[in-house]
Amino acid sequence: MAQTETPGLETKQQGLEDILQRLGSVIVAYSGGVDSAFLAHAAHRILGDQMLAIIADSPSLARSHFRDALEFARQKDIPLRTVETAELESEAYAVNDANRCFHCKDELFTVLDQKRSELGFATVAYGLNVDDRKDFRPGHRAAVAHHIVAPLAEAGLTKDDVRALALQAGLEVWDKPASACLSSRIEYGRRVTPEALRMVEMAEDALRLLGLRNFRVRHHGSVARIEVAEDELHFALDAARLRQMSTAVHAAGFSYVALDCDGYRSGSMNEILPLDVLTRAAKT
Repeated sequence: MAQTETPGLETKQQGLEDILQRLGSVIVAYSGGVDSAFLAHAAHRILGDQMLAIIADSPSLARSHFRDALEFARQKDIPLRTVETAELESEAYAVNDANRCFHCKDELFTVLDQKRSELGFATVAYGLNVDDRKDFRPGHRAAVAHHIVAPLAEAGLTKDDVRALALQAGLEVWDKPASACLSSRIEYGRRVTPEALRMVEMAEDALRLLGLRNFRVRHHGSVARIEVAEDELHFALDAARLRQMSTAVHAAGFSYVALDCDGYRSGSMNEILPLDVLTRAAKT
């Protein structure tokens, strides 16, 4: 039986452009990460003033990421608005169980759909790519519930595809490390509070100033567990730099500082979730 060829990058890009044309007008849920930045850039190129990027500002968005997102949109002349979301006011979100991401995205898409209706746009889109469908991401269920479209995934674009196309387009975000919300750093079952988010943000800002680029600070109460990407471990495992890292993270309010020997991996907090929890959360 003949094998079906995987579409090339040029074909996928054309597919994305066709999808955006068919949408007619769109609000893009924008965070400044490579996926949403590329989608916003592509939508603006295809639709012009029939697109609008909206970024949600909340305590779970790091200030450095917020500033970078605003600057990217300014440089590319992408129309952008900021809205405030109040996920921390939801008890279902704050208790921080395996469905936290669902409640966050439910709040976000509720706000964006209201804006869509007020401003007369046809739909809301977000930066889901094909690879995201393989991961445990309850927030995607909220997107389905709110009828949010995913042009990148629909066009068959993987994360590597998005980065390659962003590089071709000259977008400096093409190799930007993943930038999940600050709440994703807090262990499940530990309440999400402004103070906990502040500790994580302060620690990560300090480590970034020391030269780390692709890493996470995971909040385990009095313990900060630092995950560093494999290609940066040699940089971190210098005795003097380890002391600097420890001092910086202690200053953020943690009593103990640990370096994870397994290194950085996206979604590592999900590793401790039992299979039945993952399955149940994915269906509810």
